[in-house]
Amino acid sequence: MGEQQQVRFPQEVIDEYAALGVDLPALFSAGDLGTRMGVQIVEASADKVVGTMPVEGNTQPYGLLHGGASAVLAETLGSVGAMLHGGSAKVAVGVDLNCTHHRGIRSGLVTGVATPVHRGRSTATYEIVISDEQGRRVCSARLTCMLRDIRPQEGAPAPAAV
Repeated sequence: MGEQQQVRFPQEVIDEYAALGVDLPALFSAGDLGTRMGVQIVEASADKVVGTMPVEGNTQPYGLLHGGASAVLAETLGSVGAMLHGGSAKVAVGVDLNCTHHRGIRSGLVTGVATPVHRGRSTATYEIVISDEQGRRVCSARLTCMLRDIRPQEGAPAPAAV
């Protein structure tokens, strides 16, 4: 399902993590599951996270995009946004995910866009809209992450807790 491409982070975010000795672009990935599913993050900031995923290889027995695959894409994108909102002193941990599936698709690439609904001190909620290549909504999702303080023994934050 391809290599993970370089994620574009805002320079101030890269600098914040670099001051802690963390190479954020090298650290970030969609995780093992996201990589197996072909998830590619193409843009990442606390205000907007964009990613893609192929339908091929992520279908259910009827040949349609699996609802769980849409959930993986949604949670990945929302978690990245929450992590970037929380900053280097917090770890984002998903606590609630809901997905509504609007249309089935059998091929192509889906694109997810995560935007914040709420960004607080202890939680962050993102809405994720997943669309097909024609711009038709395939899935609407909402993810809430708890923002936990990093304990000194934890070291560098996990880039996207799922």
